[in-house]
Amino acid sequence: MSETVWLSQSAYDRLSAELEELKTEGRPRASKEIEIARAHGDLRENAEYHAAKEEQGKMEARIRQLEEMLRNAQVGEAPDGDTVAAGMVVTTVDEDGDEDTFLLGSREDRDTGLPVVSANSPLGQALMGAKVGETRSYAAPAGEFAVTVTEIRPHE
Repeated sequence: MSETVWLSQSAYDRLSAELEELKTEGRPRASKEIEIARAHGDLRENAEYHAAKEEQGKMEARIRQLEEMLRNAQVGEAPDGDTVAAGMVVTTVDEDGDEDTFLLGSREDRDTGLPVVSANSPLGQALMGAKVGETRSYAAPAGEFAVTVTEIRPHE
């Protein structure tokens, strides 16, 4: 079961280009590297062959990841409104008074200059639908936490 993820148009375009490059240039390049390594002899003791096969596996996993993400992406302008939603910049303050500002979205949008919190993370899920002034609690591996939303704005 896949989850919808918000992506900015620039992140979507960048990921689409990466996927296209992996499929059109990456696959033939990986096959060629395996072919060259295979020519070096005994495959059981051929580290170059095993490394090339491992790299090919990683590339195929990235292709599957990108295809899934792009297929389920909500792309475009960040939502506008007075409640927290994926694609918005959120400022919170925790119980200790520490303030954090981040983009609620996908890690693929990390080139925005802001830290990114996944909308599917415990914090992201807790904040969805919150309004300024609301305090939300969430469970994380390190314990139970509460944050208060102090500002919500669309991502530029």
